[in-house]
Formats: sequence, C-alpha cells, structure tokens
Amino acid sequence: MFSRIEGILRERGEDAVLVDVGGIAYEIMLPGCVMDKLADVDLGKPVRLEIYSYLQIDGNRGTAAYIGFTNGVEREFFEALLTVSSVGPKTAVRAFARPMAEIARYIDDGDRNALRRLPGIGDQKAKDIIAKLQGKVARFGLIQGEPARKESAPDFVAEAIEVLLQLQYRRAEADRMVKEALSNNGAISSAEDLLTEVYRKTRGDVASERSSGGDAERERSSRKKPA
Repeated sequence: MFSRIEGILRERGEDAVLVDVGGIAYEIMLPGCVMDKLADVDLGKPVRLEIYSYLQIDGNRGTAAYIGFTNGVEREFFEALLTVSSVGPKTAVRAFARPMAEIARYIDDGDRNALRRLPGIGDQKAKDIIAKLQGKVARFGLIQGEPARKESAPDFVAEAIEVLLQLQYRRAEADRMVKEALSNNGAISSAEDLLTEVYRKTRGDVASERSSGGDAERERSSRKKPA
C-alpha cells in the first residue's frame, strides 16, 4: 500500500486512469470531481495524486484498490465520508460526482434531498451522512479549483423516457411527466419506480378531473331545479 503516486498519465477511462511509474502502470480510481480536475492533463504528461488504498475482498480473493485525489484535503474529506457506517469506498467514489465543496455544503446545511440525488446515495444514507458529519465538514466547503460539472440525467431517467416514447407519448409530454414524477418523489432510483410514479401521477390527475367534472355537473343540475 502507498499514499502518493507520481508518474506519467498513460490512459484515461470513465472512472479510472493508468499512471506509469518506472514502467509499471497503476490503475487509480478517481471520483468524478477529481477526474474533472485532470481533464486538462494530456496523456504522456506527469501527474501527482494522493492515494487512498484499501483491500477489496471478492469471495476468497483480496486485491489492492487505489483511489486518487489531487491533494490531501480531498482525501481527508473522502475518509470522513467513510466514517459513516453505511458508506463504503465504492459508494464514496460514486458519490463525489459533484464538486466536493458543494457536497460539503449539502451536509452542513442538512440538505437531504440534494444528498440523495448523488449517485449511490439513497434516503437512508443521506440521513446517516448528515447525522454523522453535519457541523464537521465546514473546511471542505472551501475546496477550490473544481470546474462546474454539467448536470446529466441518470441512466434510468433516459430509460423511462424511452419507454414513454415507445408508448406513443410525445417527447415534450414524456419529459414533463418524468420531471413531475421526480419532483413528487425524490427517492426514485430506477426506471421501474419512475414509471410507477408517472402512472400514479397520471391516475391521480384523471381522478381529479373526473371529480371536478362531477362537481360541476351536480352544480349545474342544482341550478336547474325550480325554487
């Protein structure tokens, strides 16, 4: 195990890089916000990363895994997140899809809705994180140099929209239905759950329209009755 690596950036994947040190290439996993910081580093250029290493157990086999950060403060924030009993290294790597300073503010503000929108963080984990770390992460909110990350819809949202399009809904209509469903239930994490919420919302709207129509009809009938 080691805590720092300096070498040549050889390959860049979706969530990991290969760093060449004296002819030996190490695979280093990177949180999304750290990967963004390295976007301007060309392949073949030197790179230096602070490393969090751990033993990954898969059945009867254990392999060393390495997670990289651009400085020690980022690594400390990552380690702080691991003090939450329901959060492991893989979950923490996925969760740092937004700038770390932004996530620190979510925690400090107790913003559970914002936290549970992070990849891998559901409602219970969001509660656990706030309970454990609120009031203890203020200095991580000062981390700078992180480019703004473009908002991208989770894969399950695109999947749900595709299903609605196949069911002959117009694109604008499908987008609206999905947006309303997500607004109504922020804990949705799969296409099936999202479509279920869309269905419930649609049924609720229809029932409301029928109820309103019935009330209007009763009112018209009552007006027709002679005094």
